[in-house]
Amino acid sequence: MKKEEYLDLYYQMVLIRRVEEAAIPLYQEGKIGGFLHLYIGQEAVSTGLISARLPQDRVITAYRDHGVAINCGVSADLVMAELLGKATGISKGKGGSMHMADVEKNFWGGHAIVGAHLPIAAGLALGDQYQETDGVTICMFGDGATNIGYFHEALNLSKVWNLPVLWVCENNQYGMGTAVDRASAVSDIRQKAEGYCIPNEVVDGMNIMKVRQAAERILAEIRAGKGPYFLEIETYRFQGHSMGDPERYRKQDEVKQWEENDPIGIFRHYLTSEKIASAAELDQLDQKAADEVKAAIQFAENSPEPAPEELFTNIYVDN
Repeated sequence: MKKEEYLDLYYQMVLIRRVEEAAIPLYQEGKIGGFLHLYIGQEAVSTGLISARLPQDRVITAYRDHGVAINCGVSADLVMAELLGKATGISKGKGGSMHMADVEKNFWGGHAIVGAHLPIAAGLALGDQYQETDGVTICMFGDGATNIGYFHEALNLSKVWNLPVLWVCENNQYGMGTAVDRASAVSDIRQKAEGYCIPNEVVDGMNIMKVRQAAERILAEIRAGKGPYFLEIETYRFQGHSMGDPERYRKQDEVKQWEENDPIGIFRHYLTSEKIASAAELDQLDQKAADEVKAAIQFAENSPEPAPEELFTNIYVDN
C-alpha cells in the first residue's frame, strides 16, 4: 500500500467516528427521528472490508449502516442530511438512519429487519453468477442475526449454488442487550457455517490491517470460483445498542477494557511506529474530519424537508 492509501483508511475511520459522535446531540435535540444505531468502536470492520473490494463487488448490511455508507463513498453531507430526514439525504430523507443506500456505488443498503437482508445478498450473488461476472457480494450482519431463520436459509442456498458471497458476522458481543452466550447454543459464531460446509475463520475486528488482509485473501478466493466464505469479525460497540439503550446489561469495566483497545488508536500507533505517518500528519486528518462533519451538519440543517409528493415516488420500478 502507498502512504496515501494508509492515510485514507485512517481518515475514513476518524470521519465515521466524528459523524457518529455528532449524531448523538442531534438525536437528543430531536433533529434525528426514529432509531439511531451508532458504529463507534466498529470502524475498523467496515473500513478494512470495503477497502479490499473491487468496484464490481456489492455491499449490503444491517441497520448500523452510517459507517458502511461512508466507506462505500457516500459523503458526510449526504449521510448527515439523511439522518436529519432532509431531501438532500442519500435516500432523499425517506430512509433515515437505518435505510441508507446508493446502488451506483454498489452499496445495496442498510436493512432494519434483523437478518432479512441475507436472502437479498444471496439473490445479488446469484445474479452475478447468472450473468457470469466476477463480482462478489459482501454481506454484513450482527451476531444476533445468526439465530434467525433467514441466516440458515441464505447460508444453505449459498453453498448449494456455490454463490460468490462473503458472509461477514460483526460479532460485537451483544444482540441488543443479550450476550452471545445467552442466546446462542454456539458461542463460537463461525462454527455455524460448518453445518453448511462453508469455510470460515475469525479475525480481530479492532485491527484494521488484519481485517483488510483477511478480506483481500478471501475475496480473491471467492472470485476464483471457490464459493461462499464465512468471516467472523470480533469487535465491540462502545455505545449502547441504540440511543434508547440504558446499558444495564454490561459492566463499565468491560466497556473500559474494550475502549482501551480502540481501533483508531491501534491504527494510529501502527502508522506512527512504522513511520508511515507522523503524529502531526494524523492530527491534521483529525481536524479535517472534524471540519467536514461541521460543514455536513450545516448542509443538513439548511437543506429542505422532502416534499409531500415524495410519498408517492420510488414505490414501483420503471421498466
